[in-house]
Amino acid sequence: MAIQKEVLHTELAPAAVGPYSQAIAANGVIYTSGQVPIDPKEGKIVAETIEEQAEQVMQNLKAVLAQGGVGFDRVVKTTCFLADMNDFAAFNGVYAKYFPENAPARSCVQVAALPLGAKVEVEVIAVQG
Repeated sequence: MAIQKEVLHTELAPAAVGPYSQAIAANGVIYTSGQVPIDPKEGKIVAETIEEQAEQVMQNLKAVLAQGGVGFDRVVKTTCFLADMNDFAAFNGVYAKYFPENAPARSCVQVAALPLGAKVEVEVIAVQG
């Protein structure tokens, strides 16, 4: 059985900072790469607080998901990376706005560092159709 695979890309989210795609759609499932809080217009991180950075990350994910024809309501799993677990509550405040009900399964871990000094990175898996 051949995999039906499509590279998803939008100018409304930051370009990849390495050899990867913003997202891949395969057999009706969208797998996003981790999004950091790069402002796609500026090409760099401009947000400073965890709340501002989380908001930018979620807006970047929204744009990538839209390229695959879905929204946050189709997300089934997220993986969240925080540079500081002390930001957990503040991050959750922003995150919850995007998943007001029937939140997806989620993992949230603290990491030693994130690309470009970001405070947060999030990747998602969503179902098309």
